[in-house]
Amino acid sequence: MSASPFTRRAALAALGALAVPSAVAVRSAQAQPGVRFRSIVVDVAPLRARAGDPTAAWVQQELPEALAQALAGYMAPGDRSGATLVARIDYIYLGPSSGGPGPFRSTQDTITGVLLVRGPRGVVAADKPLSAISTYYPMAVDQALVERAYHGRVTALAQVFAGWAPRELGL
Repeated sequence: MSASPFTRRAALAALGALAVPSAVAVRSAQAQPGVRFRSIVVDVAPLRARAGDPTAAWVQQELPEALAQALAGYMAPGDRSGATLVARIDYIYLGPSSGGPGPFRSTQDTITGVLLVRGPRGVVAADKPLSAISTYYPMAVDQALVERAYHGRVTALAQVFAGWAPRELGL
């Protein structure tokens, strides 16, 4: 017995209806579209416990400015009704300095954390995990200036993390 086109359409419509509630649930976990941030706080305590300084200090130095630039259209400093964005950085992985298996011996660096949007009364309005990857191409000068090279890699990770923040927050 063959199925009629109406039955197939009905089945597809039912599957589509099942997908809608999950999309609504995902949307509710994101920041509201009209959100304005009064401040940005970077929490590197988990990173400091794992990697120590100077890595955690570099992230704490570089990430607030990168987030402010990425979210410039949503910033309202001093607005008492604005939300606070808390970026908690949990982990950074820097690939081998000697290079990796990628093109031109490139390797991947990774940063992992969570974006928390706290309302004016401190209530968490959104909680979004975020991982970002940047590519590192080893250079001969990096072997002589190791600390400077690592700082540059951490800065690149902070910029990539900040670049993904608006999209992950649904802005």
